[in-house]
Amino acid sequence: MNTGIIIGKDRSGQPCTIDMEELLATRLLVQGNSGSGKSHLLRRLLEESADMVQQVVIDPEGDFTSLADVFSHIVIDGAAHSVAEIEALARRVREHRASVVLALEGLDVEQQIRCAAQFIGAMFDAPREHWYPALVVVDEAQMFAPAVSGEISEDTRRLSMNAMTNLMCRGRKRGLAGIVATQRLAKLAKNVAAEASNFLMGRTFLDIDMIRAADLLGMERRQAEQIRDLDRGSFLGLGPAITRRPLSIHIGPTRTGTKRNASGLMPLPDAKPAEMEALLHAELEIEAAPPPVDRPVPAPPPEDLSRNLDILDTSPAPAEAKPADSDGPGNDGPSQQDIARSALRALAADPSSTYQSASNLFQSFLTKCRAAGAHAVGMDMEQFRREFAFALAGIDRLDDAQQHTAQQMAAHVDSDILAPYLVIIRSAFEGKDAPDTDELAAAYGTSSPGRIRRLLDHIETLGLIVIREEYGGGRSLLVPGIDPNIEPNIEPNAEVQTV
Repeated sequence: MNTGIIIGKDRSGQPCTIDMEELLATRLLVQGNSGSGKSHLLRRLLEESADMVQQVVIDPEGDFTSLADVFSHIVIDGAAHSVAEIEALARRVREHRASVVLALEGLDVEQQIRCAAQFIGAMFDAPREHWYPALVVVDEAQMFAPAVSGEISEDTRRLSMNAMTNLMCRGRKRGLAGIVATQRLAKLAKNVAAEASNFLMGRTFLDIDMIRAADLLGMERRQAEQIRDLDRGSFLGLGPAITRRPLSIHIGPTRTGTKRNASGLMPLPDAKPAEMEALLHAELEIEAAPPPVDRPVPAPPPEDLSRNLDILDTSPAPAEAKPADSDGPGNDGPSQQDIARSALRALAADPSSTYQSASNLFQSFLTKCRAAGAHAVGMDMEQFRREFAFALAGIDRLDDAQQHTAQQMAAHVDSDILAPYLVIIRSAFEGKDAPDTDELAAAYGTSSPGRIRRLLDHIETLGLIVIREEYGGGRSLLVPGIDPNIEPNIEPNAEVQTV
């Protein structure tokens, strides 16, 4: 059986081959700067060997998904699966000998690294009966096996380095032949690069990369200059699967191409400056507008709670007439509702109140009421928490219509976040900037700006506000249903500035 594939031609026009059976045992390292033809080389190798051996491509940029248009490759979208699903897919890839492209372009860099490491690790740990021969091509390998720690977490780096080291060092016995491609040899971990016995070195301009490439090719350092002079698509090859002496190879054509190519020149649009300016600014405010907020219809509150939510806003029932001969006190003093309101205001005015537990506050409230002569305010702790939130936010500063609107909007908001939400509502009605971090922190009972940011993000997920980031580092809050300049029953969005 002929196990060789033609990868290109040498300078004399003779075909250059790669022995795939030998490559499976000795692995391959490809190096070349951006634009040197590195991806084209990998594509040629994959196309020519597609009918010979199973192929697994780790593709961080989505460059190789077009292989599925011509060959039997299956594209796996890394962004569409959980960790458990990625590992299960990797095991099935080994079991069924499927050729796949793991497309990672939908993930950020750290997620790409973790997803690739989990996929390779699961293939490496496959049962012995599934140890079939397979090429594992890792493009942009300097991401997955960096020479030094970068901006990714140490846990992610350790996970990825372990997977790549297993692939290149111990993968051969499990049938896995690693092909790693990198733009910079200096950025690739040496213990990963050193395990390859075959090399295809493309054009590079940095001295440190040229010297390291020359060392791997067994060339003297003064000969390293020829690496800088290579044409696009030309590589210096060396290794038991390619040639025993360094050989310049020009890579042949491919049948598939990238999904997109923005590297070539194309005619510029012929629109005049005024027309182009109009195109750029047409309906800009519509495109930049925040998405509409879908506020779910909440279930009605329990009957006993809804009946008593406004207990402090109702007039007390008239007291029964006392007998003329009664020696008890008269009814000229403040009502129980007035006493309860005063107790709530006193608690709200105490800066330390919001840092106490709800149960302690409730006991303090009842004690103040009893001390003032109100022994039956008719409120449980949940009702107290809500009424305390209204007092803390200063909703009584608003007019009656605005207070009524605030009560409607807050009727189904959880009491844990009610106070800061009411502070935002009050500020919107007053036409002021949104409360600063300290004001929101006081309402929420925290001294952490980070908790306030997370609180606002949580309120946004509930559909109560919409947050828009500003270039200056500030944030705009859109509060659906409130604008101080219109009737409160109309529901436009009011923009409130915050930091």
